[in-house]
Amino acid sequence: MRGNPRRTGLPGGHAVAGTKAAAEPRSAGPPKLVGMVWGLLILNTLGSAGAQTVIPLPRSLIQLVTMGSLVTAFALALALNRRVCLRPSAPLFLLTLLLVSSVISSAHLESGFGALFRCARLALFVGTLWLLSRWWGGGTTFVRPHIRMYFAVLGSVAVGLAVSPGAAMPGLYGGRLVGAVWPLTPPQIAQYAAVIIGLTVLLVLGRRTERTSAAVVVVPSLALLALTHTRTATLGLLIGLTLAIGSLVLTSAAARRFFTWTLLCAAVTAVGFSSALQTWFLRGQSKESFSDLTGRAKVWDALLAAPRTTGEQLFGVGLGDKSFGGLPIDNSWLAVYNEQGLIGIALVAALILVLIGVALLRPPSLERACAIFLISYCAIASYTEAGLGDASPYLLHLTLAASLLAAPTAATPLSTPEPPGRRIPSWAWDRR
Repeated sequence: MRGNPRRTGLPGGHAVAGTKAAAEPRSAGPPKLVGMVWGLLILNTLGSAGAQTVIPLPRSLIQLVTMGSLVTAFALALALNRRVCLRPSAPLFLLTLLLVSSVISSAHLESGFGALFRCARLALFVGTLWLLSRWWGGGTTFVRPHIRMYFAVLGSVAVGLAVSPGAAMPGLYGGRLVGAVWPLTPPQIAQYAAVIIGLTVLLVLGRRTERTSAAVVVVPSLALLALTHTRTATLGLLIGLTLAIGSLVLTSAAARRFFTWTLLCAAVTAVGFSSALQTWFLRGQSKESFSDLTGRAKVWDALLAAPRTTGEQLFGVGLGDKSFGGLPIDNSWLAVYNEQGLIGIALVAALILVLIGVALLRPPSLERACAIFLISYCAIASYTEAGLGDASPYLLHLTLAASLLAAPTAATPLSTPEPPGRRIPSWAWDRR
């Protein structure tokens, strides 16, 4: 078998095209519309719930925009990949199994017909990711669209803050920053800011972008992150960047310098501004409220204590709005347990473990560092945020990590002749 002997991507990382071998040349790179498809997927995951906006937007209109973006993304991805050239991988296979499990749990209609609608949405979401897998090549193809789209979303948050500071930092949320143009909650804004900060810093260390351009993204994003007063996103950013940069320390002098200076600055900040940091971290909450995770623990205890049948324990009650008793669950694992059962938890855990295993086996590189950052951030955020079991930004982050860890594919001419005396079946994987 010809090709690069160092190919160590995700299991089953060869391209297949339905009933034909994927044999299209890739030297020209993915079309620009691929980034548009990714941006539409991000738009779909923004959601429709949040703070009051400056210009009232009907919930039906917001849902029309988000669902319309998903349908458009699927149609555009199908148009770009007309031959349905797919690249099988373990993460996409596990997401497909999660979809099947969700359909089984939602078919009982315990969560109403809305569960089947959410299953259809998840099916379009996963189907679009399958169509985009054709352009997975272990590079940063989807990193820049990821950063640009979320930076545009943060731009709308900054506009809302400038136009109406009172609406952008309402008392209902304790003076924390919310979306006043598009309804976004503080944790959402903090997540988007933390992710693009981490990815941009890594691109700078890998010399894939200029420092000036990076500063335009990082500085305002840091300011917005601070205004959200979101602890989980901040810890996820710090820990994720530490692990990602640590994976580059042995091979990158820039990473070593950045790591050293960051530790020194962190030590000086911790000593000189300890009281201010403590005030920001507590957000004016009492120790009891802090230890109770702002009331989350009560919901978690009630959810675990609720009686369940064997079927509900295995498959859950179907896709819902990630709430229990009218209160948000705010924990990915418990939300998956409630809606998709123990089978759903096993599939989500397998997805993360597969990504971690492949990341550990890959040689040090910028792509590996970006994947480590995304995986670690999602793992940390899963403790206080829901979304790993449904179409969400967290699944997009993990899919981006999977694309970064995929093995590069060599270009194959369309007119590659078959070896004499041997006919390669049309269903065979492209190993030439």
